[in-house]
Amino acid sequence: MDYLPLPDNTARQVIDSATVFDEFVRVQAQARQYAGGMYWKRQQGYQYLVKTRPDNLQQRIGPRTPETERVFGEFTAHKSAVEARLKSLRGALTDAERLNKALKAGRVPSIVVAVLQAIESTGLGEYFTVVGTHALYAYETAAGVRIVQGALATQDVDLLWDARRRVRFITDIGKLDSSMLKVLQISDPTFQRKQGQNETAINAKGFEVDFLRRQPEGDDPHPFRFSDDEEDLWPVQAKRASVLTNAPRFEHVVISATGRMTLMRTIIPQAFVEFKLWMADKAPRRPEPKRRRDRRQAAIVQTLLDEGLLASST
Repeated sequence: MDYLPLPDNTARQVIDSATVFDEFVRVQAQARQYAGGMYWKRQQGYQYLVKTRPDNLQQRIGPRTPETERVFGEFTAHKSAVEARLKSLRGALTDAERLNKALKAGRVPSIVVAVLQAIESTGLGEYFTVVGTHALYAYETAAGVRIVQGALATQDVDLLWDARRRVRFITDIGKLDSSMLKVLQISDPTFQRKQGQNETAINAKGFEVDFLRRQPEGDDPHPFRFSDDEEDLWPVQAKRASVLTNAPRFEHVVISATGRMTLMRTIIPQAFVEFKLWMADKAPRRPEPKRRRDRRQAAIVQTLLDEGLLASST
């Protein structure tokens, strides 16, 4: 068999730690709404309410009135409550990650988790989808099984950039005053653009992150660099990537061997099966060993679907 069920204790830990992680992410997003602060500023004999932002910009709300006092009170109370809950959850998350490691609840390569965490932390996660072999980690975690290592081994991760949302992406990465290469360097400072392959970043241990995009449609820019930084990465066109771009998404918490967790955004299992079968049978100039692996991976995921261990959607 190409997979084995998780031991009961490990399976329970995966479920419990995912619950903690999901709540932490939810409250963390809530806390961003209360980033900065509010205070009363006195000027020329009267007071008015000011809201500060994390970038030190200030917004004048209005003079001191019963209404602005209510706004100030509600903001202060909610901010305090959210921050207290987030602090508690951060402690619970640390405990969950410690137990994850002790019970061997995860085995996603640590660098993959670190890369996905870096992208999520900058608010760019929604623009990228894990495609290819690493999607199997999301599927096996959701199914409560371990897929045989031979079907998983790979030294690179493929991230599909959603060209349909390029306008918002350009705005968001512009606000960061950063580049995709610098985002990857949050996870590992040794990432560099690979010589001769502008779509690939490689670290000092030889692990690669490949950025893909659909072939140009409509007013898609081509070629396209993620930012104005001349050292940044250029997503490469991939055959049938439009199929993956349009496929429904499947999101699940994944866990590294060190216990750390992150959200993996990938495609629904059925779309993975269909694409892998196309790669195995119809992709031009694909080496035979890779075709055999494509068929094996498709068969594993299809079996998980057929046995009801894995749902066809999130």
